[in-house]
Amino acid sequence: MGKIKITQVKSKIDRPKRQKATLFALGLRKTNQSVVKEATPQILGMVRKVSHLVTVEDA
Repeated sequence: MGKIKITQVKSKIDRPKRQKATLFALGLRKTNQSVVKEATPQILGMVRKVSHLVTVEDA
């Protein structure tokens, strides 16, 4: 498994509670904040659920 860089590009305001919780679990607190995570199936599933709020690139 490689590493991926996840960047929040849209606000979590007016989003469902589950999407806000997913962003929080990924470590994203503010817009334009980035985190580097291991590309495990669990992380990729979380990213898929909030794909409209984040961008993903290889790290």
